[in-house]
Amino acid sequence: MQFIDLLSQKDRIRAALLHRIEGILDRGQFIMGPEVTELESRLASYVGSRYCVSCSSGTDALLMPLLAKGVGPGDAVLTTPFTFVATAEVISLAGATPIFVDVLPDTFNMDPDLVGYAVDDAVQRGLKPKALIPVDLFGLTADYDRLQAVADAYRIWILEDAAQSFGASFKGRRAGSFGLVGATSFFPAKPLGCYGDGGAIFTDDEELDTLLRSIRVHGSGIDKYSNDRIGINGRLDSIQAAVLLEKLTIFDDELEARQRIADLYSERLQGRFIVPHIPAHYRSAWAQYSLLAASSAERDQLMQALQQEGIPTMIYYKIPLHLQKAYDFLGYKAGDYPVSEELSSRIFSLPMHPYLKEEDVERICSLLLSA
Repeated sequence: MQFIDLLSQKDRIRAALLHRIEGILDRGQFIMGPEVTELESRLASYVGSRYCVSCSSGTDALLMPLLAKGVGPGDAVLTTPFTFVATAEVISLAGATPIFVDVLPDTFNMDPDLVGYAVDDAVQRGLKPKALIPVDLFGLTADYDRLQAVADAYRIWILEDAAQSFGASFKGRRAGSFGLVGATSFFPAKPLGCYGDGGAIFTDDEELDTLLRSIRVHGSGIDKYSNDRIGINGRLDSIQAAVLLEKLTIFDDELEARQRIADLYSERLQGRFIVPHIPAHYRSAWAQYSLLAASSAERDQLMQALQQEGIPTMIYYKIPLHLQKAYDFLGYKAGDYPVSEELSSRIFSLPMHPYLKEEDVERICSLLLSA
């Protein structure tokens, strides 16, 4: 059994995808070809934003808005410690300092009530709070009603990390459309993924769109040999855009399948495990299906029992960012972010993809319950 099955998906789009790729090979426009422009238009329409800027990875999708807004040394950017390192890494790459905000114990997303404490922490460190990066963890958007109100109160802007939530929604708005700017990833394992690295940035701000397009190509001006600012090499390959265009044609169907599988898991496992909590007015993209074991020891026992039967599992994320060696310089210690630390010690994820069979879900659940 595979944790994520990309081969069954490939069989659905194979003919149309090969046709697109042959067209790219015949034209020879391998970087920023017409497929990229088409993809940006379709992604913007899907998300409901005025502009979409594709780029070479989800990490660049987070970094580029920070560069465009002039975030740098002396600035603080607030984010969660319960996420992949890229979310904090881009803050450091921009020259700013990450300040962490603990998460809610039920949704695992940033706790709006704790943002003010992080702002105070930043100010006490002599830093200027500039931005907030909430993470839509495991496919579920954060509470942007409350987060936007807090951000407005402290006069900081929001960069939505929608790397795991493309296709999700909150009160009818799609992930990627919240805050000043949203960023997503097209890493192959994401709900919408390409066959390499890729990402996209969404905004309604025309000036920001222009800056992002410049930064994407080495800070280019009227052409790539006129450089108006410091930028990066952040362009998306035409072939990756072609992959995403074909996957978009089946994406909504796959989201429905993910929801059915998540429902099957929860129906069988609730009452014995803490299953994912999806509040009213939210729709998850189900990038992961994660459970909380009673303890770290029970988690190890359950994962081992599944592994012995050929069923893969994963831990996202076993070390919260404030305890990672890379962030020793911030001076955080165990106990500073208790919810993230508790989640890290108990969480584990089960196979989740649109092509998981009902009998496979039943087998996984039976093994978990008997273990």
